[in-house]
Amino acid sequence: MSTQSTDRTLGVSDSTDAPAASTESFNNLGIAPQILKTLDYYGYKIPTPIQRDAIPVVATGVDVIGIAQTGTGKTLAFGVPTVQRLMLQGGKALIVVPTRELAIQVEESLVKITRPLHLQTAVLIGGEHIGRQIRRLQMGIDIVVATPGRLNDHLKQGTIKLDTVRVVILDEADRMLDMGFAPQIAEIMNFVPKDRQTLLFSATMPDEILHMTKKYQKDPIRIEVARAGTANVQIEQELIIVSRAEKQNMLETLLNTFKGSVLIFSRTRHGASNLTRALRAGGHQAMEIHSDRSLGQRRQALDSFKSGRARILVATDIAARGIDVTGIELVLNYDLPDNADDYIHRIGRTGRAGATGHAISLASPDQAKEVRAIERLMRITLPRSEHSVGELAGGYSSNERRGRQQFHRSERQNNFNSGESRPFNRGGQPQRSERTPRPGGSFNTPRPAGSGSFNTPRPARSSDGQSADVATGISAPKGFVAPRSNRNNRPFRRK
Repeated sequence: MSTQSTDRTLGVSDSTDAPAASTESFNNLGIAPQILKTLDYYGYKIPTPIQRDAIPVVATGVDVIGIAQTGTGKTLAFGVPTVQRLMLQGGKALIVVPTRELAIQVEESLVKITRPLHLQTAVLIGGEHIGRQIRRLQMGIDIVVATPGRLNDHLKQGTIKLDTVRVVILDEADRMLDMGFAPQIAEIMNFVPKDRQTLLFSATMPDEILHMTKKYQKDPIRIEVARAGTANVQIEQELIIVSRAEKQNMLETLLNTFKGSVLIFSRTRHGASNLTRALRAGGHQAMEIHSDRSLGQRRQALDSFKSGRARILVATDIAARGIDVTGIELVLNYDLPDNADDYIHRIGRTGRAGATGHAISLASPDQAKEVRAIERLMRITLPRSEHSVGELAGGYSSNERRGRQQFHRSERQNNFNSGESRPFNRGGQPQRSERTPRPGGSFNTPRPAGSGSFNTPRPARSSDGQSADVATGISAPKGFVAPRSNRNNRPFRRK
């Protein structure tokens, strides 16, 4: 289904708080009484901004692009009107998500609404025996929540038909594209009717998402409760510059400072496993969740973290989607993400449902470029922490002092090359450098010979064997030999 997409934006709200941001109730959103009763039973009293804005629009049957931060209730924003439509008009709904954990979490949220209405749901994910899923499908399913790979397995085997699907929902669409699921999504869309409602929800809006909306949606309405790339204002963010050698000590310090539940992000599966072993060896109750773990192991780790049996959960980006745990006190980026968009999804695991949270990132001295990418996306300057292992111990270690100096040198060089002293000012606008060129030239004007530059020519020899400066004619003492230079024209320092 290739359609022309027009930019119809319902409205952008500056309110990024969760439920307290809205003074309305679910009673004013045109929700059926049976569903309202269920929402009230589970304690859903006040809708979040994305729920308040999306539910009435989705209920009309139009295509929608929903943009909101992670942890602001997007599942109910599309789930409530979808369930209501199936209840009144029949048909089936398909929800496609990037990860197994997110699929389980979405289905758990929807079951609260669907069970009293006798609507059946099924989760189709890898890592689970496909025979069990086939038997579940044969029972008659109204809502399918699936990951792209496993859903395509069922389509190829002919164990599922999508010809009665009325609503297609692509949740966490940006992450699905990051994980390379675009071809599989294209295959899935070939099996659903052209006459359908297509909903797309995401926390960020890269260009690839816009291409997807043009391909699969028809004249969608864009509901944006916060600018794409922003984080929940309830989250206090912090950046700590620390050398790799000091990272483990800094982690221990932070775990002693924050006493609540902690979600730690590692860049790789191997790093997550090593970090978990180190934490357990230090006496911490820690679990790990990443793609090398089986589905059962991942569920066990997540259940332990939710119940409080494990205070610490170490995760990678791929497995983190679907970690919907309230009350996480600290999200710690032990490793910075490869993709700046992932930073927003990571820190969105804290500060959920109106609570406050902390997000701390550890950056090594050579990661000024990665930090700058995050700041550009979010249009803020991350607060640099004044706390460190060295300070808490009474002073910086030599490694830490050198690391901080190296980071700031890299940061200044990046800012110099781009002409900015800081990425953005408080108003979110690019801030220009206040430095001025040298008199009579630009920043790149070469220094004159004899000015003390590393590129100053080596003095020549005079006829009596003394060293003479070519430009000034001043002779050096007899026996003086100019210092040798390395390949970067920097003189070797005498030890």
